Amino acid sequence: MRHAQDGAAAAMNAVSRILVARGKHEPHELDNPDVAWGQRTREGVWAPTRDGQRIHIGIAVSGDQPATVLRPSLRVFVGVEVDTDIVAQTTDSGVRLLTVLHGPDAPTEFRFPLSLAEGLALEAMPSGGYDVVHLRYGATVGRFYNPWAADSMFRPVKADYALEGSTVVMRVQHHGSYYPVVADPLYSR
Repeated sequence: MRHAQDGAAAAMNAVSRILVARGKHEPHELDNPDVAWGQRTREGVWAPTRDGQRIHIGIAVSGDQPATVLRPSLRVFVGVEVDTDIVAQTTDSGVRLLTVLHGPDAPTEFRFPLSLAEGLALEAMPSGGYDVVHLRYGATVGRFYNPWAADSMFRPVKADYALEGSTVVMRVQHHGSYYPVVADPLYSR
């Protein structure tokens, strides 16, 4: 239990420093009753869409870690991959999966398998993100914003998405960075 608490504190420290440096335009953590987190990493999260449905965002990692719940809207999954933690945050309109890479041995790809409700599909956007689109009406009901990443010197680190079937793959080219590196997949309805 002590290891999880130390790891959670280290991940939170890295995330806090980067978010403060990025400024006030970041979405704020907020309890949202429409968001339901699983107890373990692979269980992921159920997040709302604008049309009242839910999508499931899985977290496909080698270690299925229990969450260290800091408060209802904030949890940390410690050691999900080599040198990697995930700080999972509920926002007023969705979720963030702040991925903290602690060293050069951390992976460069992270998979988030999606389960979409009937009638919803992903559509690639020119920004590099993906919209969740209601097929019947053509309306955007959710969005995966293009990911960003930064190192401990607050320098940008290249991050982007690829789509493999129904899995969003975040790629982070972190080699040569100052660690920890924080990458931010953000979903919002």
